Amino acid sequence: MQDKAIQAAKHLVGNSRSQIVNADLIAVVIAVTNGEPRSLTIEQAHALPSGPLELGHRSLQSGLRAWVERQTGHPLGYIEQLYTFADRDRTGDEHVQISISYLGLTREEQAERSATHGWRSWYDYFPWEDHRAGVPPVLPDILMPRLLAWAGDAQDPNMSHDRRQRVAYAFGLDDHDWNEELVLQRYELLYEAALVEEAVRGRDNGSPRSIPGRPMIADHRRILATAIARLRTKIKYRPVVFELMPPAFTLLQLQRTVEALAGRLVHKQNFRRLIEQQDLVEETGETMSATGGRPAKRFRFRQAILAERAVAGTKLPLSRT
Repeated sequence: MQDKAIQAAKHLVGNSRSQIVNADLIAVVIAVTNGEPRSLTIEQAHALPSGPLELGHRSLQSGLRAWVERQTGHPLGYIEQLYTFADRDRTGDEHVQISISYLGLTREEQAERSATHGWRSWYDYFPWEDHRAGVPPVLPDILMPRLLAWAGDAQDPNMSHDRRQRVAYAFGLDDHDWNEELVLQRYELLYEAALVEEAVRGRDNGSPRSIPGRPMIADHRRILATAIARLRTKIKYRPVVFELMPPAFTLLQLQRTVEALAGRLVHKQNFRRLIEQQDLVEETGETMSATGGRPAKRFRFRQAILAERAVAGTKLPLSRT
């Protein structure tokens, strides 16, 4: 089956050989280290690894792997296509720009600090998304007042009502619960309301306002938001979380990794019960000493589950407290 990106390019350019297709490959590479979900970045943490598809690349995935390794020295393991979009060059019809993003899952290599690349917590870019310790102060103190003011500033009453409804749904106001999967919708709303730096970049707005979250070049933060949303959804029905785990781990380490990704706490007993019921792990026969407690059993992912069932996952029992 042809790659979706190639199909998109063919659909856009048709059969015309006079048009030139340029393809950019962008990688969102995620690891969880010490309970923090982290993304591999370049350019002083302002960009994701990226580069053009070159003639020497056998495929899109080989091109992506080559660019990431060239820029960061970090080989990729599990990757999947995130999304693809295509636009004609605004200066004419001779060029078509294809942007192809991929999600990669790996384990962070402990190495010396690098001037070219590094790992950053994705909550540095989206501080409003981490609810493990409760509602982050940035929401009630900064974002909610500004978003509600933006909604009220609409000239048309219907538009004001629509904005208010979208804010309530995305950010869990009124009778709506916080939905950890709506990462992209929340970022898009903040962009529309000019509450992220990317939305006001290049404008002369007088004195700068304090805008939460670390910005990125171009639309890289939007791509990162898309990847976070995809992963938060995917860990609920596919065992991809184990791509982020070491070969042997405790159930507490597994729980903390899931919580780090979801930005929410899980119910400990329900979590362990579901893991056991689905036969996702098996004991290694080893234990790990825990500070102030008895040694904890170590487990490993049971690879046979992939062959036994087409669909398996952690089914997060998220705490709603």
